[in-house]
Amino acid sequence: MNEIVLHDYWRSSAAYRVRICLNLKQVRYSSVAVNLLEGAQRGDDNRAINPQGLVPTLVVDGHALTQSLAIIDWLDATFREPAMVSADPLLRSGQLARALVVAADIHPIDNLRVLKRLEQQFGADQQARDDWYRHWVIEGLTAIEEMAADTPTGPFLGGEAPDIADLCLVPQLYNARRFDVALDDMPRLRAADAAMAALAAVAAAHPDRVRPA
Repeated sequence: MNEIVLHDYWRSSAAYRVRICLNLKQVRYSSVAVNLLEGAQRGDDNRAINPQGLVPTLVVDGHALTQSLAIIDWLDATFREPAMVSADPLLRSGQLARALVVAADIHPIDNLRVLKRLEQQFGADQQARDDWYRHWVIEGLTAIEEMAADTPTGPFLGGEAPDIADLCLVPQLYNARRFDVALDDMPRLRAADAAMAALAAVAAAHPDRVRPA
């Protein structure tokens, strides 16, 4: 394996998940910035490697990998430690279920292109967009808080070590705080997030640390 390049946007929650995984697994990579606010994701260069015109894309020796959870799955299969999903089928199912609440239920209807569509097609102003965002975040995070009650005791959602759900949780809570989402009723999620933030590998993936100058 010669070269790993992450096509990234510093505030993309999907790219943030991948950065955390790369850092936890101590995988060396370089980054290419794709400015979502300027529409660079829809440009020819990005679409040549990501037909959806999105980020992240992980290019490995010229092979383009897309979709954050698929990228994390590849990383887990290629760099096995630390594992992001369990070999135990029941534990694995729970981990993926919690991760997918964020990646499949919250994030897709709250990302930038959806919020812009609400404005363009339905005339939603900023307040309406923010209310939409908060509604779906609170609904999803409340569910994960309840689901986490059945997880092993430990600082992380996965117990004593981070798992794929923790990778999804951290960016989602970062964004929730940006939009002033109340997290007081989610002690388990806040504890897992704090445990993640204490890890140097996770801190290094924070948007404030990778934001272009």
